[in-house]
Order: sequence, then C-alpha cells, then structure tokens
Amino acid sequence: MIVVGLDLGGTKIAAGAFDGERLLSEVVLPTPKEGGEAVVRALAEAAAQAEAKAGVRAEAIGLGTPGPLDFKEGVIRFTPNIPGLEDFPIRRLLEEATGRPVHLENDANAAALAEHHLGAARGEESSLFLTVSTGIGGGVVLGGRALRGKRGQGGELGHTTLLPGGPVCGCGLEGCLEALAAGRALERDAAYAFQRPVDTRELFRLFQAGEPKARRLLLQAARYVGIGLASLVKAFDPGVVVVGGGLALNAPQAYWEALEEAYRRYLQGWEAPPLRKALLGSKAGLLGAALTAFLEVRDGSG
Repeated sequence: MIVVGLDLGGTKIAAGAFDGERLLSEVVLPTPKEGGEAVVRALAEAAAQAEAKAGVRAEAIGLGTPGPLDFKEGVIRFTPNIPGLEDFPIRRLLEEATGRPVHLENDANAAALAEHHLGAARGEESSLFLTVSTGIGGGVVLGGRALRGKRGQGGELGHTTLLPGGPVCGCGLEGCLEALAAGRALERDAAYAFQRPVDTRELFRLFQAGEPKARRLLLQAARYVGIGLASLVKAFDPGVVVVGGGLALNAPQAYWEALEEAYRRYLQGWEAPPLRKALLGSKAGLLGAALTAFLEVRDGSG
C-alpha cells in the first residue's frame, strides 16, 4: 500500500512516499509564514513532489500536525507556532487540494507511533514515548494505536503538573513538566543563574567543563523528567518507556544517569518498565504520519 506522510512543523514541512515501511522519497519545503490556506497549498505541493519523486500515486495521506485537534471533524483547534490555523478545517481543505483521503494525527502522537512500530519499542504491546527538546511532548501507544482520548487531548505528557506554583508554561498553567525541564526552561534558568543568555549547547559545554551551576541545572532537569516518567508509568503501565528529542539525546551521560535514578526511585515498590533511547530521530514524525494513514486504511477506521 502506497501512502504519503506529511509532517507539519513551525518552519518546515517534510513529506515522504512510503510503500509499507519503505521510504521511497523525501521532500522538505518551508512552512509558509502567512499560515492559513497557504499551508494547505504547501502541504499539497509537498505531497505531489514526494509522489512524483517516487513515481507513485498514494492511496491516502497521513498528516502529523501540532494541535490540539478535533479528530472527528478534522479540525486544528489552534497551533502555537503557525498563524491562521485556529479552528481550521485542515482535513477537508487538504482532501480537496489533493483528491486523496487525509488522516490526521497529533505530531507527538505520530512520533510515538513510529517509535512503537519501527523504533525502540518495536515488538511491544504498549509503549510510552517522551520527547525532550525545545518543548516536551509525547504519546502513549496501546494495542498499536496512539491514545487520543475522548476529546483528542490524550498524550499531552509535557503538560502534566509536577510543581504546583512553579514556572508558568506556554500552555498558561504553572509547574508543567515542560516548564521545568524542556530546552526553553533550561535556557530561562541558565540566563538567571549566569546573568546572561545561555543556550542548551553552551550549557552542555559548561557542564562538561565542570561548571557547578551548569551541573545543577542539567541534573535537576533530568530528575524532573525521571519523576514525570515514573508518574506516567503508574498511570499507564506501558511495556517500555522510550525517551527521545534533541535535548535528551545530545545530553551527557550524567543526564541519563540522573534521569534513570529518579525514574527508579519514584517507582520504588513498582515494577519499572525498561527505559530506552529513541532510535528514529528527526524522521519519527514523518514515519508516524505515514503509519497513521496506513493503519487507518488497513483497518477501515478512517
């Protein structure tokens, strides 16, 4: 079965034609800054280029997009980084533009789906995926499908509350895991500690050089991730826990040691699922978008 996966990001659109698990072509286009229907045109163009490059015509299109989403109506409720997509009927407009059925998935859920079927959780019945990067997202996969929940809000793992009264998150609430341990959170805290802007790359360099404040900041963030994962394991009891994202995967080994120590400490008395590093990197979202279309067509649930 030929499908096209589309991964919509704030700065770029990735598209790929797939035959089962095999990537036949890959195309990257910039995300139009004006947003709105210009995004639909760019998505349709990316899909067409991916098909032409592979010399195929897809049966369906899978779209991974920031959310939250209304899956029933095929609507993006809003996106924080792309203008003009509030209550936006993306599925209908993209189907009209491409002439193909379109199946939506939240971008973090799509990455979770890819790691479950093709990556670090392959072969497991269930998995929990957390991506730690500029922000923190993730998803839970049960029975081979991403958990969406009744209102399409399932899997918002970065917005679990860890510290009531803590730093205000981009979602507007305070003390979310993302507000405590994501890249933006580390840069915020580092700027205060060093009294100047410090990005995560410099923070890693300072850590490796033995700078005490850098060490405290990074290991504190790792512990928050470990505590968050332990809490999520108690809720979902997945077969395996997978951690990815640019910040986590590029962090020094001591970060992972602190993360795992907190993870196991806050699961004391519980059976801790294996903790693994993600395998698919930046292609997880694209692979997951294609998988969404494949599973919907195969199971006839689209």
